[in-house]
This record gives sequence, structure tokens and C-alpha cells, in this order.
Amino acid sequence: MHVLFCGTPQFAVPSLERLLQTGFKADLVITNPDEPSGRGYALKPPPVKQSAAENGLRIFQPAKLKDPFTQAFISEFKADAIVVVAYGHIIPPWMIALPRLGCVNLHASLLPRYRGAAPIAWSIIRGERLTGVTTMKIDTKLDTGDILLQQEVNILDTDTTETLSERLSSLGANLMVETLEKLDRGEIEPRPQDHSQATLAPLLKKEDGRIDWSWTSDEISRRVRGLRPWPGAYTRFRGKNLHLWSAIPAQVSSASGLAPGAMIAEQGRLAVVCGEATVLALNELQLEGRRRLPTRDFLNGVRLATGEKLG
Repeated sequence: MHVLFCGTPQFAVPSLERLLQTGFKADLVITNPDEPSGRGYALKPPPVKQSAAENGLRIFQPAKLKDPFTQAFISEFKADAIVVVAYGHIIPPWMIALPRLGCVNLHASLLPRYRGAAPIAWSIIRGERLTGVTTMKIDTKLDTGDILLQQEVNILDTDTTETLSERLSSLGANLMVETLEKLDRGEIEPRPQDHSQATLAPLLKKEDGRIDWSWTSDEISRRVRGLRPWPGAYTRFRGKNLHLWSAIPAQVSSASGLAPGAMIAEQGRLAVVCGEATVLALNELQLEGRRRLPTRDFLNGVRLATGEKLG
């Protein structure tokens, strides 16, 4: 089967490579343009481009899909399906109409729940215990197309967006292969989504990482995990941002009667009082302008004053 593959970040790489391993022909890989990176702002290719180049595939990097040249160029390819995995662009109607099997998207949630740009992060932040991957037929709206196949996976208490993304990308790669094979054989009956059950997972913003210590320790812990690696959970400490890399709910008897944000340092450990009389243990921290440190090393460097608070 001949496909066009649209994808950009590391999450999409397993799908591309799995398709190639199982005999699909990727006639063209469409990905985002290279972006400046690092202190020198050297252009860095997206992970999908790197994988495509290593496999000798033809690569196309349009800034947008709306211009006439892009439409004319892509329309030259007579693919059976267009595969879309974390591409980062809305697929226009002219492109949806091109392949005989349609445009098939891999989405990192159990649709119709968590439609949008950051389903993995928000599923962790909101305390879901179950998530998964969905293949669907792309239509003209965002994540509203008919469902083809789905597969579930548990969210672990230790999962961050990084670890869960890795599991879902591997799971989704196999599901995409299964979906295309069954579509080609006419073995899938697409089913409409129940739009009344839809929830949203909007694009993450820097301010989503700011911690409100009136939240419970469970809520804050999930935010720390869900926003890792970006934008990261953070608070204010002595006029600077303090990034929380690792934190878990804890029990600390000396927290009784203290206000949210109050810090408790005992024997190289640091805890913070949260809402509803809960407590959060901070395990790994990074003060603005400094390197990431275990809590014991952080405490050795800052010498907490009695009564100091975060936030």
C-alpha cells in the first residue's frame, strides 16, 4: 500500500518506522520546517525528518498547507491513504479528498475524550486512570472524525507525559498498521463519535505550570508529572522561579496548622503544605539560573529561613 505520511515530533516516529517495517510504501513524508534550536539558534530538523532521511524517503516541509504550490505538489501523489500523526496542521478539505482510503489520524486519547493538542498531559493532570490511542478518519473539524480502532492503556502513578507518550506512540504505531490493513480489506465500519461525551485538551501554555498551593497535593503532583518536560511546574521562591521536577504526596505530622505554601525542611527532606491540609514532598528542584538538584543538595545551597513560603 502506498501512503503519504504527515508527522513532526518523536511521537510520530514509531508509526512511520512501523509502516516501513511492515511493507507500506511511504512515497512522501510531510513534516514541519526545521526550527532554530540551542544557544546558537542552529536549524534543527524535526525527529520525523531525521527518521525519513535515514530511510531514504522523499521529504517535503511546507510552512503551511494552504498555498497553491503545496496543493499542486502533494496532489501529484496517488497514495492509497494519508497517515497523520502529530503533524501540527489542520488537514484541508482538498487533501482529505485525495486518497481512496481517506486521511487516517492517530490520536493519543480515547476519543471523544481529550480532543486537542495536549491529550497526554491533560489526562495525567486531570487524574485519569485509563487512556489509550484512537485511529480515526479525518474530517474538516478538530478531532471529530469517525473512529476506526481504539486501544486502552492504564496510566501509572509514576507516569509523566514523557513516559506515557513513549508507551502510546509504540502502541499507536501497531494500531495504525492494523487500521490500514483492515481498511484496505473492508473490515472496519467507521463509527461516529458521541460529541456529547467530548472533553478538550487545549495547547499547553507557560502559565499552566504555575502552582497554586491551595490545590491538594494530589492535584499538584499530577500537574508536575503532566507538564514534564514542558512547560514544567513551577512556583516562586525568593523572587525567582523554582521548577519542580519531581514531587509526590506525603504525610508530615509537623504540617498541622500551617498555611498552604509553607515549607517544612527536616533531615534533608523538603515538604510543602497544600490545600485541604495535604502535604507534598519535593524530590527534585531547579532554581532559576541554576542546575537541577536533588532536594538535599538544594537545601544545602539555600539555607531556609523559619516560616518561608513558596508562591
